Amino acid sequence: MSTDQTERETGSQFLPKFDDKGLLSAVVQDADSGAILMVAFMDQEAVDATLNTGIAHFHSRSRGTLWKKGETSGNTLQVEQILVDCDQDALVLRCLPAGPTCHTGAVSCFYRRLEDGILQPVKS
Repeated sequence: MSTDQTERETGSQFLPKFDDKGLLSAVVQDADSGAILMVAFMDQEAVDATLNTGIAHFHSRSRGTLWKKGETSGNTLQVEQILVDCDQDALVLRCLPAGPTCHTGAVSCFYRRLEDGILQPVKS
């Protein structure tokens, strides 16, 4: 195991491992309830903006640009904690949402479950 890999997997330095498109996965979790709210992607610019502001920022793959969650809706995500996985290619952002997280108006983007090949609403 190389020194860089050892440091990334067991050390204390934040060394995000971006994929070949410069992205890593970010799972957003409600800091109070533990519910999974959304999954998005972050590039270095989004990571830096999130760390500097405390508000979740992502990389919009469709627009190819930085996206501050809630910039138009007001439904921002205040980051309370960032968890980093073992090889630093995925993050969990534990957040306090300022409203619905999903662009559809749902609290979470995960408002349907797959049951017998059919999407069914998740009962809240």
